[in-house]
Order: sequence, then structure tokens, then C-alpha cells
Amino acid sequence: MSSSHTPSWLASGRSAIWPPYAPLGADALPVASAAGVRLTLSDGRELIDGVANWWSACHGHSHPAIRAAMQAQMERFPHVMFAGLAHEPAYRLAERLTRLVPGDFSRVFFTESGSVSVEVGLKMALQYWMIAGRAGKTRFLSFRGGYHGDTLATMPLCDPEEGMHAMFAGVFTPALLADLPEDAAREAALDRMLAERAHEIAAVIVEPLVQGAGGMRMHGPDTLRALRRLCDTHGVLLIFDEIFTGFGRTGTMFAMQAAGIEPDILCLSKALSGGTLPLAATLAARKVAEAFESEHPAAVLMHGPTYMANALACAAAGASLDLFEQEPRLEQTAHIEKQLTAELEPCRALAGVVDVRVKGAIGVVQLDREAGFLRDRFAPLGVWMRPFRDIVYLTPPLIIDEPDLSRLTGAIVQVVSGWSGSLV
Repeated sequence: MSSSHTPSWLASGRSAIWPPYAPLGADALPVASAAGVRLTLSDGRELIDGVANWWSACHGHSHPAIRAAMQAQMERFPHVMFAGLAHEPAYRLAERLTRLVPGDFSRVFFTESGSVSVEVGLKMALQYWMIAGRAGKTRFLSFRGGYHGDTLATMPLCDPEEGMHAMFAGVFTPALLADLPEDAAREAALDRMLAERAHEIAAVIVEPLVQGAGGMRMHGPDTLRALRRLCDTHGVLLIFDEIFTGFGRTGTMFAMQAAGIEPDILCLSKALSGGTLPLAATLAARKVAEAFESEHPAAVLMHGPTYMANALACAAAGASLDLFEQEPRLEQTAHIEKQLTAELEPCRALAGVVDVRVKGAIGVVQLDREAGFLRDRFAPLGVWMRPFRDIVYLTPPLIIDEPDLSRLTGAIVQVVSGWSGSLV
């Protein structure tokens, strides 16, 4: 962007802002407005959003139904503290989620971010075992390639080799780490680990079907069924982190539906509010929630964020769930999957490409090296993408139409082909 088009707030504020996952002073594109699948920059350029607002804007940006629900709630109040006070949007949303999510989930705890929803899930698991008289069960088991957040409690759950948190290695006690049980040998290895260490393990945590920020690695429903069997066999709770995969992204409303099983604790965020406001939810299965009905000192969940169950965010989430009922989001995901599969396939034959894979509205081209160097090549083509680790990927809004999706896939083929050609 030329200096003549740089807004004054960007120029003056650059020295004060601390950007995420970037050096201080890093450049960023100034957004003037966002609607549907398009971001409009301050200089008037339009970019098709290929990552749906970091995987959250399932209905696109500024959906009028969600905006109207937020405006109506704003007329009443934007937020009240949730300790000792109650409000309709949160109570209605909690009840609705317990009906919507498959399985016997009976309680919902609202927070503001996915990382915190995982932390609450960890606390639920720890306190569950305290109430049961098994206070020694304080460890967690996670999987290579996994990612569960950036907070101090969630970082140790992430794959220490995935790079994002490598600098903190040794600072915190890491989770027990295993390979996903994707075959008989790995299932047997996990069975042995659980048999040996179940006395100290509170819960196993996994991203069902797709490990998102760890590199968009995909596994099948049988893997989830194996985890459920093993956790039941060894008396360990199972936590599903559906922060990325929930709300239609993988082809069903929730990824766990593909396996026909349910976890003991479920973490949701991102698309919960339609990508509008910070909101997350941790759902407890009835057996977990009922343990907290005792008079044990640990039977009060020790967590309470100031902005938990924010009324505006809950109103947005209610409108988002309405849209899933009223509009064909899962059918749209199926169409996106078919188109991604066909239009990304040409990348498979390119030098330097390791893999091309698709699941629902997730399309991935994996390179043989870090892909971040390609980031600046997409905006000039009128698309917004953010390659990371060794992948160039798409997670578009579920409302995207065929021509706009073709512009996204075409940009990937063009950019990756141009880079690949430089290798030979």
C-alpha cells in the first residue's frame, strides 16, 4: 500500500500496537469494512477472505441477521456480570447448546476465548477427580500435531515440536504426548501408556478429525472411536477441542458426529458467535456435571471471567444458530469440499508439494518447507490468505459461492505453481 493510501491511524498507531505472531512494527493491511466474503481495504481494494476471520466467520462478515440481534440486545444492555445475575441470551443459548450437541451434555460454562474454554475443561476434569477422591489424577495426555491454545495452561498441551511454543520448552510441565491411534500399532501403544499411567491422568484431549493450528492434519472417525474405547477402559475423561471443527466446518455440525461418539467435556468457540464477538463454551456431560452436585469442597468450579456469558456475544450466537437452522450450511460445506478437492488437485503434481488434502470446508496444500514466505503474494491477486507452518490452506466462509471459491483456489494454484517452477 502506497503512503498516499495509508490511513493516519495506521501510521501513527504502528509504533504502539503489539501484533500477534509477528515482530513489532510488522506491516498489516488496513480494513475499512467487511461484508459477506469480502474485506474492503482503506485504499478501496477488495480481498476475498479465504480464512473466514481466522476460521470463525461461518456465515460471512457482518451478516444482517446477526447484526440485528446484536443491535436489539444493545438496546437493552451489552453486558452484566454473571456472578449472582442472569440474563436471557446466555440462559437460552446454554439450553439450546445442550439440545443441539449430540450426547448427554447438561451444563455449559461460557468464557471469552477458545484457549480459556480449554482451561475450564481442564479444571472441570481435575475437580471431577478431586470430588471422586482421586486427587492424584492431575496429568493430561495430548497428541503430536495438536494445538489447544496460547495461554500458560494450554501451551503444555500443544505439540512441543510444532514451533509456536518451542521457546517455552522446559518452562512448564508438558502434557504426556502420544501419537494418535490411527492404526493398530499406535492404538496398542496408547493402550499400554494409559494402562501404566491412568492413575495420574485426568483426561485425554484431542481435536476431532482435524488438528488445526498444528498444521491441518486430518484423521478418521475410527481414531476417535479408539480414543473413546481406551478412555473408557482405563477410567480417563475424554475432552474434545472443537474450537476449530465445530459448527459445520468438517461437514457435520460437529466433527464428533462423524464418529458417532461423544466426549465427556466439549470445548467450542470461533464460529459459535458467527465470528462477531469473543465467546466460548465448555460443555460437560451429565456424569461430569452431576459430580459437582455434591457438597465436596471441590464441587464449585473455580473460574469466573469478568466478561463471561457476554450478552451481546450470546445474542450473536443465538442468531448464528438460527442461520444454521434456516439456511443450508451443511449442504454448502459439501459443495465447498467437492470444489476444493477438484480445484486444488493440480498442486499435487508440483515440485515441492508434499500433499493436498481436503475435509469439509478445509483445503490444504502442504509444502516441503515453511510456507510463510508466500503470504505477501496473495493480496495482489485480490484474496486474503495466511499460510503458516508448511501449509497454504483455505477455510472460507461457508456462504462462499463457486466463482469466489475458484478465485481462492486459483490464487493458490498460481502462487504455488510459480514458486514450484523456481525449484526446477
